[in-house]
Order: sequence, then C-alpha cells, then structure tokens
Amino acid sequence: MNKVDIIQSEAQVMVQTYKRPEVVFTHGKGCYLYDSDGQAYLDFAAGIAVNALGHADPEWVQVVREQAGLLTHVSNLYHTAPQVQLAQRLVDNSFADRVFFCNSGTEANEAALKFARKWAKKEEGRGKREEGEEGDASHSAFRNSKSKIVAFSGGFHGRSYGSLSVTHKAQYREPFAPLLPGVTFAPFNDLEAAAEAIDGQTCAVIVEPVQGEGGVNPARFEFLPWLRQLCDQHNALLIFDEVQCGLGRSGKLWAHELYGVTPDMMTLAKPLANGLPIGAVLVTERVAAVLQPGDHGSTFAGGPLVCRAAEVVFDRINQPAFLDDMAAKGQYLKELLWQLPMGQVTAVRGAGLLVGVELNRPVAPIIAAARAKGLILINAGENVLRLAPPLIVTREEIETAVAIIKECLIDDSKS
Repeated sequence: MNKVDIIQSEAQVMVQTYKRPEVVFTHGKGCYLYDSDGQAYLDFAAGIAVNALGHADPEWVQVVREQAGLLTHVSNLYHTAPQVQLAQRLVDNSFADRVFFCNSGTEANEAALKFARKWAKKEEGRGKREEGEEGDASHSAFRNSKSKIVAFSGGFHGRSYGSLSVTHKAQYREPFAPLLPGVTFAPFNDLEAAAEAIDGQTCAVIVEPVQGEGGVNPARFEFLPWLRQLCDQHNALLIFDEVQCGLGRSGKLWAHELYGVTPDMMTLAKPLANGLPIGAVLVTERVAAVLQPGDHGSTFAGGPLVCRAAEVVFDRINQPAFLDDMAAKGQYLKELLWQLPMGQVTAVRGAGLLVGVELNRPVAPIIAAARAKGLILINAGENVLRLAPPLIVTREEIETAVAIIKECLIDDSKS
C-alpha cells in the first residue's frame, strides 16, 4: 500500500481515537525515523519516551531475532529463564523484593492499585484483630474503611478504568464516569494539601516523581519525602509511577533516587523493552506477602521474547558511565533551550532527557512546523513541548533539534 492508501484505509477501518499527521513511517535507525517518501526525521519523541536505545539497535535486534527463533510465548502457567533473569536484575538494582510483570504502564498501575487495596484490607483486619474487634471482611463498612487512594493534579497514570480514575485531567476522565470510587486528588507539590488529603482511611498514594503528560513537572525536592512521611504516619502505601520518568530517563536509574526516598511500589513500562510491550510492578515483601495465586494474572505478560529484549535494555542503561553521560546531555539540552527567544519561552524544566519547554501560546503549530523541517516533537499539555529523545542521542543531534525549534519559533512569531 502506498502512503495515500494507508491513510485513507486507516480512516475507514480503525476506531478514530487518534489524530495522526499525514506521515507513514517505514523504518528507523538510531535517533532517526524515515517515512514512505524517504524523508528523515530526528526523533525527539522516542515513541513517547519508549525507544531508549533508539531504533534498530544492533544488539537488541540480534537478541530479539535469536529469542524469536527459540521461544516467544508459553503463558505464566510455566517457568522461563528470561522472565526470572529480568526480575532478578530489577530486584538487585532497586528497593524491591519482588516483581510482577504485565504488558503496559496502565496495566502496571492497575495492578499496583489492586495490590494496595488488598494490602490495606489485610492490614486493617490485622489491626482490628489486635484490638479484639470483629474482623469480618464481608461487612461493607469494614471492607471500605481503609480504601482511599490519593493522587495529584497533573498526574497521568493510564487509560484503563482504575488508572484513569487516578488520572487528573477531566478531558480523559469525564466521558467515562463514573470511575473507581474512593479517589481523592490533591494539588501536586503542595505539602499542606497532601497532609489534609492523606489520613487513616488512605490505603495508597500514587505520584509521578516527574510528571510527563501533565506538563513535565518535577516534584519539589521536599515533596516526595513528605509523602513518605505521611504514608508512614497513616500506614498507607506509597506508589511511584515511573512509567515515563524511570529507567535512566531522569539521569538516574530510578527518578526517585533524585529525592533520596523509596516507595513501597514502583511501576515501570515504556522504555523497558525498547518498543516491545512490557510493564512491571516492583514491590516490597510486605506488599507481596498478601498476594496469593489467582489474585492477579496476565496471559502475555513477562514472555521470554519481551523479557530477553528488556535484559539488553536494562544492562545497557544500568551502567554508571551511560547514566552520567545521559544526565550531562540532559543538562546540555536545557542549557541550549534557555537560549531560545525568552519572549516566547516561559519555562524550561524536567530531569535528564525528559524536558518540557513551556511557551506563551499553544505548541501545536510548532510541532507541525518542526515535523516539516525533519524533527519529531510531542506536547505535554496545550502550551508545553515535551522533549524525550532516545537516551543514546548525541550532543550534535541535540544541537540540531534546538536549532530547528528556534527556527520554528522565529517563523511562527512572524506569521
């Protein structure tokens, strides 16, 4: 099919939940994508912060081909080595004691919310038994008394029902209401509001250390430790959603390392297998201890193909030299972005290679103009450009991207 046929057929046969530009990508190499007309594009979206090693990484491709020729799927009814090997890497290099695999970020957050609800029910039952009260979990008041989940303004945790319920943006939530009950939103980075929202009825608090979709907003330095303190005070679980900001993108292996605080659960997904679908929930033993066979599951999750691919990604990123270089490139990117016309740029923020450029007007025309000049960008809200290139991006490619953005800003200001 040619480009025109593909675009016309898409409009006829696919549910129209996406608004795509009239570009058909055919292949990629490193930090570049190529379309059906042979046009090259410097990719500063990386499939929404997914392609950490870029496109067609030789080592990754070789491993995927080899594993596809051996074994791709057996379901979670059976053991496979790649699943255990990947889980071991995650446990050995994090706060966690155990891992649950799934297929996406929204699934990871769904699982984390389920785990929190069951943990809270068990914890409350233990507390009532210690007090000599009746611990009948069938009683509705008992069942729901410690079930509140606290999330934050600007937070994005996914599109499925539970994850959507803790996603703040009304545009995403309201068409599908009513959603999961027992969710309370507090202003992001507001310590006093968090203290008012988190109480003895709270089972879990979910937060992104660096918000992506919500505008590339890092947590204030004191905010995450404050949430940890509040969760400990009220015997609630702290969940860090690192689906977008985790696994190296912040300049650290885990974004929460920037704050010196650890969660009870952490969700991962986007970059973990460099484009193959995978998600993970990392948990402490006290969370894992309440879960039993049958409590949760997934047919495709943690298959040998995707886990073997993820091993390659993890091993490449989890190198001090790689992380240090990536953090330095992120700082260089922000320095160059601050040199853009300040009358149009109102803020530059982020961590590592997840950077937001806030403009004094909508960014959609800038994204379209950049694409026409061979640069792929995405937004993070109406007025924020989101820059999330592959972690292998070079300084020269960073300079090229910023130069194109500057051209687009100048051209747009003249129109």
